[in-house]
Order: sequence, then structure tokens, then C-alpha cells
Amino acid sequence: MNRAEEQRLLRQAQRGDAEAFATLYRAYVQVIYRYVAHRVNDSQLAEDLTADVFTKALQGLSRYQDQGKPFVAWLYRIARARVIDHYRRTDRRPVESDLEAEPLAVDTNMDAPMIRRQAAKILRAAIADLTDDQQQVLILRFVEGQRTEAIARLMGKQPNAIKALQHRALRALASRLERAGFDIEAILSEIS
Repeated sequence: MNRAEEQRLLRQAQRGDAEAFATLYRAYVQVIYRYVAHRVNDSQLAEDLTADVFTKALQGLSRYQDQGKPFVAWLYRIARARVIDHYRRTDRRPVESDLEAEPLAVDTNMDAPMIRRQAAKILRAAIADLTDDQQQVLILRFVEGQRTEAIARLMGKQPNAIKALQHRALRALASRLERAGFDIEAILSEIS
């Protein structure tokens, strides 16, 4: 959706046009769901929190003011707050496992799907140990495929700050994965 169309729909939705808000919802619900799902690692909870994000957005729409950022930036802020609130209420982090206690056992008898599931579990645990900003940058960059400049606008930071944040996040993630038994060099050669 282009910016002019988005602004037009926002104005209509702020005047009470339910169809305009529904169009915005359809445009962004999957993006917000994916973001939340990567933060909570539970599809049912992600659906509930995504619904809560759009409920909060609808409730606050009359107070929303365009600050030159895409509407989805505001939705990401609400989503981030809902995830944080969820973990405060449950008084825990997404995955509280010690990565060193869960080495990835490579057995020639294991089938590939089991290895992928174990690797995904360890990767999620490693990502969960990053700061909220680092998690957000990695999700926006590598899951959502956003460019650095777009992430900077969404997070209200300068592009160089996003690059530095991404670099620190990737370094921290690589360190955690190496301690968990992943061969980082092999992974890098696979994705290059």
C-alpha cells in the first residue's frame, strides 16, 4: 500500500469508517502476526496478541497522529508493547534455557526433520536472549526482509544506528550459537 493511500484510509478510519480500518487491518495483520509469533514462539498466543494489537490500534486511532512514519511503525510499537506486557504478566522470558546445556547432538541415525526442529529450538532460545531492540532488528531485517532505511524509520533511529544494532545482534547470536555447538563457518558457507 502506498503512503498516500494509507494516509487517506487513516483519515477515513479516524472519522469512523470501519471499512477503511478493515482495509488497513488486512494490509498489515500478517506482518504484525509474524513479528509477534517470532517474539512469543506460540501461534495461538501470537494470534491473541495480534488481535490485541489491532484492538488497541482501533481504540487509539482517534489519538493517532501521522509523524511521517508508515502506519505499520505505530503497529509495531503497539505489538512490541503487547509482547513486553505479556512477559511481564507471566513473569518470564520467551525461552529460559541454558544454551550450553542443550548441545545439538548430531547422530547419523537422526532424521533431518528432528535435527531441524532441534536447531530451530536452539536458534529461538539464542534469539530470545538478545535485547528487545536486537530481536526487533533481526526480525524486521531477516524475517520481514525490510531494508535498513525502512527499519530505521520504523524504530525511530538513524540507519547507522540500525546497522550497528544489527551487527551487535548478529555477533551476540553467533557467539551463543557457537557455544551451543553450531558450526558458524559451515552455516555461513551454506547461506553465502
